[in-house]
Amino acid sequence: MKNYIAVDIGASSGRLLHSKVIDGKLKIEEIHRFKNGFQRINHHDRWNIDALVREVFIGLEKAKEKGIDHTYLGIDTWAVDYVLINDHQEKIADPISYRDKRTQNQIEQLTSKFSKELIYEKTGIQFLELNTLYQLFVENKALLKKANKLLFIPDYIGFILTGKQVTEVTNASTTQMLNLRSSLFDEELLELVEATADLFAPLTDAGTYLGKVQNKWLDQYDIPEVEVITVASHDTASAVVGVPATAPGNWSFLSSGTWSLIGIETISPVNSQKAFLNNFTNEWGAYGTYRFLKNIMGLWMVQEVKRLYSNDMTFPEMAKAADDYEYFTSVLDVNDTRFTNPENMIEEIRQACRETSQPVPQTIGEIVNCIYSSLAKSYQEELEHIEDIVGKKVEHLYIVGGGSNVETLNQLTADLTNRTVYAGPNEATAIGNVIVQMITMKDLSDVKEGRQLIENSFEIKKYEPRLG
Repeated sequence: MKNYIAVDIGASSGRLLHSKVIDGKLKIEEIHRFKNGFQRINHHDRWNIDALVREVFIGLEKAKEKGIDHTYLGIDTWAVDYVLINDHQEKIADPISYRDKRTQNQIEQLTSKFSKELIYEKTGIQFLELNTLYQLFVENKALLKKANKLLFIPDYIGFILTGKQVTEVTNASTTQMLNLRSSLFDEELLELVEATADLFAPLTDAGTYLGKVQNKWLDQYDIPEVEVITVASHDTASAVVGVPATAPGNWSFLSSGTWSLIGIETISPVNSQKAFLNNFTNEWGAYGTYRFLKNIMGLWMVQEVKRLYSNDMTFPEMAKAADDYEYFTSVLDVNDTRFTNPENMIEEIRQACRETSQPVPQTIGEIVNCIYSSLAKSYQEELEHIEDIVGKKVEHLYIVGGGSNVETLNQLTADLTNRTVYAGPNEATAIGNVIVQMITMKDLSDVKEGRQLIENSFEIKKYEPRLG
């Protein structure tokens, strides 16, 4: 029976999860968890990429202790951020976080030279300041000239493990630099950021075998024999593979975590004028699909409130406190850039309520209530936009990721959208990571069979809309 390990790293934490099929059901066990976060170094918010690599090896050592001698492994992380590699195949500096303020107002700067309409026609990707296009636009050009290769975070970790360099397409598509027609990095956009196509390793599809972990790591660490598979390395792409969408009819997904991403899975991009005006994106998915979606701020706002609040309430306790107040008393635009990385999220929320002449939340319950109300309202609006743009009615909404555990928000979403909501699994990203590995190794025939396995293996909660 094959062992599969998903390395799933998000902006606030990472984990290694061991998976295998037992009695026809997929079993997932967390074997290592660690914290992640950026730090202010040399005037920028940077990720400690070396520490993340060390945590992967620590997790693999724990796997060996559990008796795992051989395993397949896939890596998924957040998108858009990158590591520059020099001619000696060493990182030039720790990668800068997408939340760093260096890209503020850079959309306006870049699009004064190259129109938004043309960029969207080429790429089909929504305009966000965090996109790699704007990061490279303001990148230190001296460093960029020193770079032999640019590797995105999951591809860099895979390179350290195996010595092989690739650019996995689900992650690369989020850069806003891949051309929908040529399926290559767009030459005109590369010229804008003073880069060339050879800066990037070869584009590689999800489900491609990458290679074995290098012998030097087997000598240095007591780890299993590991074979790395390039999965859908953008965590949202893996999460969508992990959606147990088996109900008949058209469905939409909501990957709910630090970010909320609501959309549909399609076999062709939707880069129409209406999609452009509503700032929807066409991220590439696994196996020739696209994720037509809207990126929404998500539970990052709640995470920041928890970080700032001195009483160390748990997330369930915060959710319970929110229920003590009437919902939709104050509703904010969660996609306002003021909430991307404010000095103080609580004060930013309060100030936004003052500016819009709404009741100002004071208690922790009122603040979380405001966030949940705002998120649910945003989900409703964007689902309506999706239906209008593609001309199809969506019957079901599948919520996956950590936010699938937030029962209050799930019910509010069902109520506002007037649709049946299916919530779970919460580890959809890691599960989707494993499903791609299993398809590569012929344990599953395709994603459809994988989704059926997910539905049979995990509890999926159902929320029906309440009337009135």
